[in-house]
Amino acid sequence: MTTRPDRGGDLPPRPPAVPDIPAQPGPEAAAAGPPPAAATAPGADDPAAGRTPEESPAADPAADAVAEPAPRPDRAQYGVVAFLALVGGLVIFDATTRIGRAINTADPIGPKPVPILLGVLLLVIAVIYAVDVARGGAGEPEAGEDVDLTVPVDWRTVLLLIGAFLVNAVLIDRLGWVISGTILFWGSAYALGNRHYVRNLLIAVALSLITFYTFAIGLGVDLPAGVLQGIL
Repeated sequence: MTTRPDRGGDLPPRPPAVPDIPAQPGPEAAAAGPPPAAATAPGADDPAAGRTPEESPAADPAADAVAEPAPRPDRAQYGVVAFLALVGGLVIFDATTRIGRAINTADPIGPKPVPILLGVLLLVIAVIYAVDVARGGAGEPEAGEDVDLTVPVDWRTVLLLIGAFLVNAVLIDRLGWVISGTILFWGSAYALGNRHYVRNLLIAVALSLITFYTFAIGLGVDLPAGVLQGIL
């Protein structure tokens, strides 16, 4: 713009320059949070990313075979194998050399086939067991089921049970099985912690009588009657 002589040559006034002010974020932008970071491509930093399960080291069957050695056979089990084979051989030998051929109409088979069969079965079991032991087979250790192995032995119960059996062994010929058996059953229940004295006595007498007549009538074996001889 040129100056005008009629106004003394002064330049016309200009408006002051206003700097640009950046826009301030509103409430909606503040609630939205910071802008998301750039997503990295999978497998850029992780060398294991992008591998298939077949390519991962943990799924390598050769590595598993190296990490887990083959089970070793328990050579102590061969003692059981030898014992079974020995018993089977002795049974067969005894059946073929000492047992006669007493065959009649009531027993057409005779006494030899059954022990020979048992001996052969023992030998077969010994062979199968030996093969299983050679392949690394082993039985699982006994866990004690519901028995707490940390609890000490209850010697009082053990001694009471032993006493009940000893009393029965001493009195069975003098007093008879019914009385000695009653003492045995009642004493065993008491040793194991049962304190129903009258009920246990009735059950013990019933068990003694049942076993006495079962042996006498069913098996033909007379148990000692003792002082009750002629009554039972």
